[in-house]
Amino acid sequence: GLVFIKSAFGELKARRPGMMTLISLAISTAFIYSVAVQFGLSGEAFFWELATLITIMLLGHWLEMASIKKAQSALDAIAKLLPDKAEKLVNGQPQAILVSELKVGDLVLVRPGAAMPVDGVVTEGTSSVNEAAITGESKPVSKSVNSEVIAGTINQDGSLTLKVTKLGEDTALAGIMRLVAEAAASKSNVQVLADKAAYVLTIVAIAVGLATFLIWLLTKDSGFALERSVTVLIIACPHALGLAIPLVVSISTSLSASNGLLVRKRLALESARQLDWVLFDKTGTLTRGEHGVTDIWPAKGYTEEDILHLTASLEQNSEHIVGKGIVKEARDKHVHLDKVEEFAALPGLGVKGKLHGKDNFVAASYRYISEHKLALPAEIQQHGKKAAQEGKTEVYLIKDGKQVIGAIALADIIRDESKAAIAALRKMGYKTAMITGDSQDVADYVAKQLNLDQYFAEVKPQDKSAKVKQLQAGGQKVAMVGDGINDAPALTQADIGLAIGGGTDVAIKSADIILVKNDPRDVVKVIKLSKATYGKMKQNLAWATGYNVVAIPLAAGVLYKAGILLAPALAAVFMSLSTIIVALNAQLLRRLQLN
Repeated sequence: GLVFIKSAFGELKARRPGMMTLISLAISTAFIYSVAVQFGLSGEAFFWELATLITIMLLGHWLEMASIKKAQSALDAIAKLLPDKAEKLVNGQPQAILVSELKVGDLVLVRPGAAMPVDGVVTEGTSSVNEAAITGESKPVSKSVNSEVIAGTINQDGSLTLKVTKLGEDTALAGIMRLVAEAAASKSNVQVLADKAAYVLTIVAIAVGLATFLIWLLTKDSGFALERSVTVLIIACPHALGLAIPLVVSISTSLSASNGLLVRKRLALESARQLDWVLFDKTGTLTRGEHGVTDIWPAKGYTEEDILHLTASLEQNSEHIVGKGIVKEARDKHVHLDKVEEFAALPGLGVKGKLHGKDNFVAASYRYISEHKLALPAEIQQHGKKAAQEGKTEVYLIKDGKQVIGAIALADIIRDESKAAIAALRKMGYKTAMITGDSQDVADYVAKQLNLDQYFAEVKPQDKSAKVKQLQAGGQKVAMVGDGINDAPALTQADIGLAIGGGTDVAIKSADIILVKNDPRDVVKVIKLSKATYGKMKQNLAWATGYNVVAIPLAAGVLYKAGILLAPALAAVFMSLSTIIVALNAQLLRRLQLN
């Protein structure tokens, strides 16, 4: 039992008496009493019971530590992702060296199946990389020249040459490990309350143990009174109270990291369940942040494919985002592009050029149509008016300077993930809103498509925090979801700031939680994890408190007249089980499906 006594000294030195203090007091009292009996004191020695008691408690303590170690294995699992050695390219030849010997700017060869030893940029090769352990992305991510890679991710099917950009403590993996450690170590208000309760329980158990001894001494012999007192000290379990929260915190922190949710402030994750509003930035969050084709309107005698083919052929040399959007649509649909001759940009209007060596075409805005007083086919005119009301951009295709043969509408494409996220949040009872610098027409169209409760349009970046305050009126809890750069003040003003699509940049100071992937559905994951974490905390606290309320009086012998009396060894079993149950219940959080 020396391990318990040593641990008790540690608790007393820290002025935080707890479970080890109670156990040490119990076994020391029983041992001293038994020795005294051997030297003539009346009563029976407890040596056999004491040996059994210590054995059971050691077994229970071992099981408890195994559960705790499993809960805290997240950091170890992350650390194991990093290889010790790397293949540095020297004069084009691979040379095996320790990762610690690499320098920024070195070239490293990573073969299929190997882990990335550093953060870097691909300079040669193509492959797919498994980033699941770091970002939570289940599908392999394609990598080619200029792609960034993260230390600890696994190269799958092709050799890659990397230029080292970050090493050791500067890597994204090291930053994530620091966040996980800090989040797991931070204490919530519930944890502080549980710690105080565990301390109070220790004092109460000692007082009840002493009172039990004195009361039974009035009617029974000293051996019986001491046995009851020892049983009280053993069965009381402040440790279950003390572990109720930290175990859950440790598991939820590792669970969040493995799902690409990097928690910078622990309290933010815990309070996410109490939100009223989730406010999303539009561009790049709810939308892709790039123009995509939404509609194609051909004039009589032409097909949609004709219009896409001709317009994309004309726009293929354009640097404008609208032109790039049309070309991307054509390539996605495997539409062949013709060579354009005599290409020229029309500033503020569009582009022009010659196709097939003979036909002159112009792809331009409605302003060009208006300035040149061109007639629009009725069906295209009708579609164009509707598109304008929805905030879309229209590109008209004109042949030989006079005939409008078709039009294409583009918009900032709404993510499918956004639709799923908003639907899930509304189903869970949360109100959703959007904030954007775009026009009322654009904002209204996106808000209707997503079925948002509210939206703010034409808002300047510096005014976004004021809109957050507006939603917070009346004590409403607001989460702001943005990129963490353009909307930093709004993220800071919100009750919870979530930086979306920040990748593994843990240095986004304005965010409480960093969503590694650019996926709005991860907001739903945060709330689900928050609710599940709080639920487990409540369950563990209820069990730990309820157990002690029932167990201590039972150990003291309140049901002795009914023929129920707990032996010290049985009390040790119950005490160990109470802690193990708390640990196992916390482990059930791992079964939570966030997807």
